[in-house]
Amino acid sequence: MTTLLWLRQDLRLHDQPALAAAAHQGPVIPVYILDDDAPGDWRIGGAQRWWLHHSLTSLGKALEQEGSRLILRRGDAVAILTGLMERTGADAIHAIRHYEPWWRKAEDALGERLCLHDGNHLAPPEQVRTGSGGQFRIYSAFWKGLQEHLPPERPLPVPDAIPAPEQWPDSDALAGWQLLPTTPDWSGRFDWTPGEDEARHKIAALDLEGYDDRRNMPAEEGTSRLSPHLHFGEVSPRAVWHASDPHDVTFRKELAWRDFTDGVVLALPDYADRNGRAAYDKLPWRSDAEASRDLRAWRRGRTGYPIVDAGMRQLWHSGWMHNRVRMITASFLVKHLLLDWREGERWFWDCLIDADYGNNAVNWQWVAGTGVDANMFGRIMAPLSQSEKFDAADYIREWVPELAHLPDDAIHDPDAAGCRPHDYPAKLIGHREARERALAANRKVR
Repeated sequence: MTTLLWLRQDLRLHDQPALAAAAHQGPVIPVYILDDDAPGDWRIGGAQRWWLHHSLTSLGKALEQEGSRLILRRGDAVAILTGLMERTGADAIHAIRHYEPWWRKAEDALGERLCLHDGNHLAPPEQVRTGSGGQFRIYSAFWKGLQEHLPPERPLPVPDAIPAPEQWPDSDALAGWQLLPTTPDWSGRFDWTPGEDEARHKIAALDLEGYDDRRNMPAEEGTSRLSPHLHFGEVSPRAVWHASDPHDVTFRKELAWRDFTDGVVLALPDYADRNGRAAYDKLPWRSDAEASRDLRAWRRGRTGYPIVDAGMRQLWHSGWMHNRVRMITASFLVKHLLLDWREGERWFWDCLIDADYGNNAVNWQWVAGTGVDANMFGRIMAPLSQSEKFDAADYIREWVPELAHLPDDAIHDPDAAGCRPHDYPAKLIGHREARERALAANRKVR
């Protein structure tokens, strides 16, 4: 019995339950469909397209080594899969379950033709429920509830064989999709190796010594850098879990956060578009010409706050940003510039190689104070003191070369030190002034 294997953000052969089930039944036709019909602003972003090109190249080679191949198509996923079933005589479609609202809609449309499998979570979000049967909306409670489902099952091996059909359907040429960027000053420092082999190498070499502290230091390689591999499903969360040590609780909580965010968007599918707390619909975001100017300065890393500018330039040039700096730059946009968190969320979506619908939305609303599980809006990060506290001097030197010659005691705040170079911008707004403006706006909500 021939089956289709519908691949999305699960681009791997190891621990691939949908592949294992399909291979057990007979000939398998692996299919990846570039479906750009996601609603609103959720078409796959520019940085992710770079990663996708290389990840699909890697997966195609891996399948060829197993005597199979990867079929590429572009367009409406439901229509293409339905057509492929008719032309190939396939009896079923196997796929790993996804939680983005557009994928859930497509899964519903395929109905009984689709055999769904769980494989991109430590535990399926439908299983980790509150006492009343709903999805957890507070992470601490979710983590406690998740314990009943841990440890996750051991990862599956690659099937002994991936049977090939007698005849293969036509495939698009990957180069024809033009996924690679053409902007001259972008992606020049995308220092990444996409693909399952690299993901497995990283988890085999996982070193989490001192992770609790080092993960907050922007100038250090203190994070796992597994996030894009996890987003594209080049490695499964349970494979990462079993590669870590039981004492690595902080790291495992970070891994579980991804499960939590999918549970949030399962309960609130439009969470990336709407405030989790309706009261914040009344917040008076800035939207005039000066606000537009400030947004452009933030995107380009020209705010006058070195730690913010370093983060935004790292994002643009490398497709990634250190997690501590993600929080600082997000807080700056929302609290210092009083700009709608959705502006930042969309920019991250386009520029991050690991941009994830649930993770991105929940993280932005956590920082903004507008979410169901969020910081208080009145908690405003002080970027200058954060920069000094987490020893970001060398990080700033790497990404803001105008400041590279400054000593550690001046580089965090050149204005205060009286040594701001002429080619580095003055602050868009002072910290105290920004704080007072943000708190005044918040009072209107309350």
